[in-house]
Amino acid sequence: MKEIIKRFWPYIKEYKLYYMLVIFGGLLIVISTAGTAQIMKPMMDEMFIQKKEEMLYLIPFGLIAIYLTKAVGKYIQTVFMEYIGQSIVTRFREILLHKMITLDMAFLYTNRSGELISRITNDIGRIQYFVSNMLPDMFRDIITVITLIGYIIYLNPLLSFYTLIVVPLVIYPLMMIAKKLKKYSHRSQSKNADLVSRLTEVFNNSEIIKANNTEKFEIERYSVENWKFFKINMKAIYVGALVSPMLETIAVSGLAIVVYIGGREVFDGKMTVGEFTAFLTAVGLVFEPIRKIGGVYSKIQDAIAASERVFEIIDTKNKIIDGDKELKEDIKTIEYKDITLKYENTNLLDGINLKISSSQNIALVGDSGGGKSTFMNMLLRFYDPSSGEILINGTNIKEFTQKSLKHHIALVTQRIYIFQDTLAANVAYGEDVIDEAKVIEALKLADAYDFVQNLDDGIHTMMDEAGANLSGGQRQRIAIARAIYKHASLLLFDEATSALDNETEKRIQHALQEYTKDKITITIAHRLSTIEHADKILVLQKGKIVASGTHTELLESSDVYKKLAGHFK
Repeated sequence: MKEIIKRFWPYIKEYKLYYMLVIFGGLLIVISTAGTAQIMKPMMDEMFIQKKEEMLYLIPFGLIAIYLTKAVGKYIQTVFMEYIGQSIVTRFREILLHKMITLDMAFLYTNRSGELISRITNDIGRIQYFVSNMLPDMFRDIITVITLIGYIIYLNPLLSFYTLIVVPLVIYPLMMIAKKLKKYSHRSQSKNADLVSRLTEVFNNSEIIKANNTEKFEIERYSVENWKFFKINMKAIYVGALVSPMLETIAVSGLAIVVYIGGREVFDGKMTVGEFTAFLTAVGLVFEPIRKIGGVYSKIQDAIAASERVFEIIDTKNKIIDGDKELKEDIKTIEYKDITLKYENTNLLDGINLKISSSQNIALVGDSGGGKSTFMNMLLRFYDPSSGEILINGTNIKEFTQKSLKHHIALVTQRIYIFQDTLAANVAYGEDVIDEAKVIEALKLADAYDFVQNLDDGIHTMMDEAGANLSGGQRQRIAIARAIYKHASLLLFDEATSALDNETEKRIQHALQEYTKDKITITIAHRLSTIEHADKILVLQKGKIVASGTHTELLESSDVYKKLAGHFK
């Protein structure tokens, strides 16, 4: 716990003023709690035994004043502690999301989306409960316990010794229980991530589930994970539920000792009834916050486990290190020099050497898994080569900032990304100010403006989730328009026209010929019509370029390409 508080401290210390108000509220609560015990002495000795009439008025007013002070203190402490908690957690959601989406693509590929969503929602939610609810309660209860212990020592040092001797007996079993709870909490949060991943998979693949009538199959798979989650949570409940009865049993044992010894003191005339009542009230008041601290301490293990999972992401280091040069001019040349990329002892790319110049249209073909997408992704620095270097305009790609590099690159993949925003905002994605004339021009080049005009609100039509209110071909044309709008000097098309019919594809190609004449275009395609007019076609197999040339040249010189060309037809 000490380590977690240390990690949170840089964020917590920014709220000094609010913490001062929290402390002020806590002091009001402590003073009024001690006052509750103190008022018992005059109430018993002077009001009931000595029967002083003025006490009939003073004691009730005193009680009202004490509890009014306590109420004000609770309000101040709760409001400002909640503010601190909510503010810190809100910031942490943004910090965690920022960290995740700025990490390498390798991290995003290897971690399930459900797992990452769970860290932002479930884990942060558990931290929020700790910071906003448990932390202020624990803070208040610790101050109350310290104050009341001081008060009962002041009232009767000997009797307080017998009272407080039970406190150390609580600590060891509490630590053992906390260790168990932390272990179960880690497992619970991990299993919750499995549940979120399963749900994400179900909703992302709802069409294929419906088409294959596998609803029952998916429900059964979810049910298995769901009941595993239930069992882990119940184990934590079985252990956590021991804390409160254990503390109460130990506390009542101490109280029984106090009643016996205190009773003897009253019988022997060493204490008045009022003094003993005040002492007994203070003891009762001190054991209540101790019991609550024990309960909170067991729940804190849940927040500590969640915090560890959150900081595990925050502490993850990027393997792709940003350069410090700005790429200001257009990309004119790209050179792959002896590029090798290894992953788990497999060469995804193996000895790639190639130079591409402005205005060239390069096509990549080959079997699935041959390295085509990897070849492209390295230009976006999704990966860095294991050996060799990629030069952009004669400079190593690693020397440029990723932001300036990607400013000059537009990517369209076969997987289309449509955001819940207007169609225009999707075309001008990432831009604060949308140039509507430029949007329309991009839509025309992508052969999309005709169908967009027929939408209810034209370019201002709001897109449904994943662009569900458009057809597959329409979504693909919007993605192509997005790449055109960016006006990048390097265009990457990864099977970008796979959802289009031949006629539409030809119209788009014809429209793009003029647009791309001063740009570098790299295209992955499984259609002969997409690549036959390329300036150079690269045939990739097992990460190697096994043949290169124009369509006509390769038909004459490469058996591999002949087979692929026949397949494409």
